[in-house]
Amino acid sequence: MKYVILQGDGMADYPLESLGGKTPLEAAATPNMDWLASRGLFGLAYTIPEGFPPGSDVGNMSILGYDPALYHTGRAPLEAASVGIPLGPDDICFRCNLVTLRNEGGPVIMEDFTAGHISSEEGAEIIRDLHAALGGDGGGIEFHPGVSYRNLMVWRGGKEEMQTTPPHDITDQETASHMPAGAGADVLLNLMRRSQELLARHAVNRRRESSGKRKATSIWLWGQGKAPALPSLNERFGISGSVISAVDIINGLGVYAGLERIQVPGATGYFDTNYQGKGEYGLRALERKDLIFIHVEAPDEAGHMGNVEEKVKAIENLDAKVVGTVLAGLSGRRDWRLLLLPDHPTPCVLKTHVPDPVPFVLYGSDRPSASSDYGFNESDAKRSGVVVKKAFKLIESLIGGTQPWIETSP
Repeated sequence: MKYVILQGDGMADYPLESLGGKTPLEAAATPNMDWLASRGLFGLAYTIPEGFPPGSDVGNMSILGYDPALYHTGRAPLEAASVGIPLGPDDICFRCNLVTLRNEGGPVIMEDFTAGHISSEEGAEIIRDLHAALGGDGGGIEFHPGVSYRNLMVWRGGKEEMQTTPPHDITDQETASHMPAGAGADVLLNLMRRSQELLARHAVNRRRESSGKRKATSIWLWGQGKAPALPSLNERFGISGSVISAVDIINGLGVYAGLERIQVPGATGYFDTNYQGKGEYGLRALERKDLIFIHVEAPDEAGHMGNVEEKVKAIENLDAKVVGTVLAGLSGRRDWRLLLLPDHPTPCVLKTHVPDPVPFVLYGSDRPSASSDYGFNESDAKRSGVVVKKAFKLIESLIGGTQPWIETSP
């Protein structure tokens, strides 16, 4: 049996006036996702357990079958695994965004949590210089480059109990009330202040300014945690698998889950990503492995920007070039099952994540069902009456294939 997990990051949303009261999923042309919804087990799933922040770390942990209440330690250590940063039992890893702060004499505002989607090459140049200037000092601080604005800081033997805020939660808001607080926060605040002094005169920012691009004016530290201890999918289910993503947090989860990372040329984690390539490389991986997890970040990025048009376009590209490609490649086979869902909603009106349940569909070629009139969207998922309170159990239904695959409740 072959298993496919397709994840459209943040593609669930709220009804929007600009779309005539429809959500982006309802407005987008999604014939392939609709086909699955009309023939599979379709409904709403809670990927974010009560009391957890609605982040991609929590949502994707649920999707891969790990109960966040048992396994979640933080976002950053998952990303560390993706880039091969070893963490000792007392080491704390932080996400280190390059951000654009605006200060025009009043409150400091989070203008852009991506620093204008700074390139990976520019980001790496800045992070290397930050490490040279701020790393060490006898404090066990290390800076590590990642992808674009998404970088990491490791505090060897550090503290993790302080409160931090994801920068994408406070776009266009003042930052003063969202700065790190609690034991150890003084270290983070000092690093952030010193980063601003370095970045004010950095060569990358001079070049970006001359090109009319946003500058990276500060680092923002958040998402901290220690290395988690997760059993692999092979240990749990006796299967092998691969992961396709341009985002470190997904690839890091893949490392812990024992999944082989498949690198797709042109996969960027942005609107210009190679959708078609993800579908094609996913099919090739299934020739060697039992499971493929394909992740597409673009809908989430559009949601954070509040860009409705790009979100609809990203969903349509996901449907046609990823879902459509995979379905075409599996056509005629009777030995595959598929799970399709987002990790959380990212409503365009809020520009951040929310913990609301998301549409999901479980489809099995070995268990054909009667066709319905459902389309893959939030309102039809609610209308189905199927609700999964613990999304981390969906993978057991995907792989086990028992009937009924899951328990439902009104």
